[in-house]
Amino acid sequence: MDITTVAPELSYEIERGKPMPSLNHGVIQYNIGLELAPYRKQYRFATEVSLRLDGWPSTPDIIILPKEKVDFHHDQVELHKPPLGVIEIISPSQSVQMLFDKAVQYFETGVRSVWLAVPTLQLIVVYRSPDASEQFSSGILTDPVLGISISVDRVFEREE
Repeated sequence: MDITTVAPELSYEIERGKPMPSLNHGVIQYNIGLELAPYRKQYRFATEVSLRLDGWPSTPDIIILPKEKVDFHHDQVELHKPPLGVIEIISPSQSVQMLFDKAVQYFETGVRSVWLAVPTLQLIVVYRSPDASEQFSSGILTDPVLGISISVDRVFEREE
């Protein structure tokens, strides 16, 4: 199928292999990025980067990488080395099961930590393995694998 002949939202989904994000999705993605800002000296954060891990293509909402110098003269369109962490935000057309299945694949390809944000429930689940997770609906989310702590209330724009 030629993606130039399909509706814009469908071509986005085909190109990235994921649903088109919504307003809530975008707000949460931005807010998580703001919350991660204090860790910029320790990690490199990037959004919407295409991965191809062991032949499996994915485009997570946010990836967490080791802190390395950015080479602005030689960009990378696709990463083949697993990031340290991945953050996925569920879109209205996705199911929690779909994102959990992706989380399992991330772990199988070497990702060490996976966060799944569920906007409708105002919840973030932090997985340190497919069988070990913790849910955060308020207060401070702590990722024990990466040593990151953020305010869930600020992610979902609740007053603290």
